[in-house]
Amino acid sequence: MNTQIIKNPRITEKASNSLEQNVYTFDIAKSANKTEVKKAVFALYKVKPVKVNVLRIPRKNIVSRGKAGVKGGGRKAFVYLKKGDKIESI
Repeated sequence: MNTQIIKNPRITEKASNSLEQNVYTFDIAKSANKTEVKKAVFALYKVKPVKVNVLRIPRKNIVSRGKAGVKGGGRKAFVYLKKGDKIESI
């Protein structure tokens, strides 16, 4: 169940910079809410989040090799941890 809520860690330049403030970023399911994300992080990584912010990633129109398309979009979650806590697998 928890693997459907948290899809994968979101590894971007902005996400890497926020690791210094103990903020981890994950791609999540479209139906997931903050409490489900908190429970999933605790189940997967054994750390208790202080706060979770969830926001939507908008779909974007792109052109690749002369053909029009759409980038998927979705949702992401910022997970804030206490000062001593860490998630090692990222």
